[in-house]
Amino acid sequence: MPLEVVGVEGIGEIGPGDDVAAIISAAADVRDGDVVVVTSKVVSKAEGAVIDLATIEPSNFAVEFGTRWDKDPRVVEVVLEQAVRIVRMVGPVMITETRHGLVCANSGVDQSSSGAAERVVVLPADPDASARRMRQRFGELGADVAVVISDTFGRPWREGQTDVAIGLAGLAPTASYIGQVDPHGHEFKVQEICVVDELAGAAELVKGNTSRVPAAIVRGYQWMPDATATMASVIRDASRDLFR
Repeated sequence: MPLEVVGVEGIGEIGPGDDVAAIISAAADVRDGDVVVVTSKVVSKAEGAVIDLATIEPSNFAVEFGTRWDKDPRVVEVVLEQAVRIVRMVGPVMITETRHGLVCANSGVDQSSSGAAERVVVLPADPDASARRMRQRFGELGADVAVVISDTFGRPWREGQTDVAIGLAGLAPTASYIGQVDPHGHEFKVQEICVVDELAGAAELVKGNTSRVPAAIVRGYQWMPDATATMASVIRDASRDLFR
């Protein structure tokens, strides 16, 4: 069956309290079996996860770091507040671990497309819960879909960035080949595909950061239903993470 990835156009600026699922449903033909991929930024805006930099008093560390690397100390302070741990600092690059368990640059804090000057957007407080609420809302509007909330991350070993899942609802996040045998008789021991990351990456091809297309519909992929799935099984435990 062909796979189709369609960007959802016509979504205006999202603000606190907006019903993102209803807005997407009004702008696109959402059908049973679709995967709706929504960029985390619009989810954050709808949930009020935005910070006015005028309210931030930077610490001495934030001031020193910002001055040294030409960064706004207030933004540095927000990054620190959103982190549970600094994983690594190399020059102006700050890799942190968020309270969600995500390891990423700048705690996922974003100044671009924040909706106003002097404002930053932070990650949703609980992306899985956000995805579940959106999936339930899509159901109320007549479509049984899976939902993936995505954000842009860098990757060890590779240049460039790609969108990955930070929240999900309704589908199994991975597909395992373990125990299966290839045509030459080799049994797979470790291979497991992160389906939700691949869906997020595919959706990014029609969303983009400057196109004002914050959501996409992936149609034709036969996802495995899982009403209890969360990102917990995707985030590698620190004891097995070679980069923490």
